Amino acid sequence: MGTITTKDGTEIFYKDWGTGQPIVFHHGWPLSADDWDNQMMFFLNQGYRVIAHDRRGHGRSSQTATGNEMDTYAADVAELTDKLDLKDAVHIGHSTGGGEVARYVARAKKGRVAKAVLVGAVPPIMLKTENNPGGLPLEVFDGFRAALVANRAQFYIDVPAGPFYGFNRPGAKVSQGVIDNWWRQGMIGGAKAHYDCIKAFSETDFTEDLKAIDVPVLVMHGDDDQIVPYADSAPLTVKLLKNGTLKTYPGFPHGMLTTHADVLNPDLLAFVRS
Repeated sequence: MGTITTKDGTEIFYKDWGTGQPIVFHHGWPLSADDWDNQMMFFLNQGYRVIAHDRRGHGRSSQTATGNEMDTYAADVAELTDKLDLKDAVHIGHSTGGGEVARYVARAKKGRVAKAVLVGAVPPIMLKTENNPGGLPLEVFDGFRAALVANRAQFYIDVPAGPFYGFNRPGAKVSQGVIDNWWRQGMIGGAKAHYDCIKAFSETDFTEDLKAIDVPVLVMHGDDDQIVPYADSAPLTVKLLKNGTLKTYPGFPHGMLTTHADVLNPDLLAFVRS
């Protein structure tokens, strides 16, 4: 584990375990590198070097008041990969982290990236606009912001206890530990950064990023995703990619990397090895 200091003085915390081809994990909002513990242990045991960072304003990184948008997130990743001199890395991003991956990979130096994976990811764009009529209305994200300001601690219980992991579905096997761990990760981060990040993940248009990516990309999405609705994300993303593959998981929730790690991890491994 270590930190880097970016050009604007922000400290970015990261974990770096093992040797071999590097796999870099990019977490969702408002979480941290810890959300990837299962996948990091899995790939470490398969002989890979595994790296995960806390996005600025999240986890153990600086609680920044500025730079909480996708261009800076991607620039931070570029500084981290430069410092660690990562070559032929596989970048895997969940939710907001999928947007971060799309923007970074589209701009990455030649030789840095071998493949990418977008899991329950926010691209192409979540917000409903004239060009994206199937998106979610601005009022949804305004509601997120209002709930965060009013009572962030309660909001960070309600999200994982309900739609994030599909624990609000009939017959769902609810894990209090998973809910508590989501809350723990969220509350470590900064309220201002988390507030700003809602705009970053909902309003950023990744269309041109996706078009610019020329490495193979696997797009994984559950069709019961209540956070990033399936129809307006994964199928549209694959159409924009030069070399994209869509894998749909019937009935799986947004947090399927946690609830169904036993299914997703082997699929990720197969793609990395292919």
